[in-house]
Amino acid sequence: MALFITSLNSGSNGNCYYIGNHNDALLIDVGISCRETEKRMKQLELDIKKVKAIFVSHEHGDHIKGVSVLANKYKIPVYITSLTAKNGPRLISHLSKDFKANQTIAVGELVVTAFAKQHDAIDPHSFIISYNKITVGVFTDIGVVCDKLTHYFKQCHAAFLEANYDEVLLENGRYPIHLKNRIRDGHGHLSNKQALELFVAHRPHFMTHLLLSHLSKENNTPQLAEELFAQHANSTAIIVASRNQATPVYTITANGLEEKKLTPLLRPVQLGLF
Repeated sequence: MALFITSLNSGSNGNCYYIGNHNDALLIDVGISCRETEKRMKQLELDIKKVKAIFVSHEHGDHIKGVSVLANKYKIPVYITSLTAKNGPRLISHLSKDFKANQTIAVGELVVTAFAKQHDAIDPHSFIISYNKITVGVFTDIGVVCDKLTHYFKQCHAAFLEANYDEVLLENGRYPIHLKNRIRDGHGHLSNKQALELFVAHRPHFMTHLLLSHLSKENNTPQLAEELFAQHANSTAIIVASRNQATPVYTITANGLEEKKLTPLLRPVQLGLF
């Protein structure tokens, strides 16, 4: 009994996260094209027919670009708040399902709980996904670490956690001051330092995988983020989710033991549509 997770893409050029078991799966956001989503899932030998739902965190383009086409092609229900839907992707009405903060939603054998987060969007949410006493969190596009985030982070056997920017690189970078302030004003993104503080202070002893997500191309580097977290990782595997290709599929179990599941050797697949 396990959950299988991968980041199909993570960054300002598109975000899409897969969580599933042997029977059911879901996507959190589809910010890359339908074609690219299909290609990457095929590369990982993931069956798109197992995807029973798409959850939309907020309306920004790097989270919704491919939602409509993918959902309409495969008739996948899209869970999206009514406020986000007014500003988000065009959807066929029968595929769109409203959800609210703190609501628990069953998707096959998976259970999804959404909670509100701080971000410069209309009605943004983060998610935890649970199955057979295993919990995975998707925590990106967060302006600040709040009590709800720490509450749910403590429950996770694995998590996608934003580590968007290095404070020094952002301060000394070429972004205009208004954009720098937007990123770090409490409604933008988490810095490496903020994410690390959450990890060190609230990581549960059973967390086996942490996928550092939504890294800035301009104000961070994979090496910088990974090296910072590696110093405090202990038994938790630290993986940087790429903005150019999918990660391998990781097996998450309640006891930390890996099931025998072959993951194809990945070759870099560059986005052709950004």
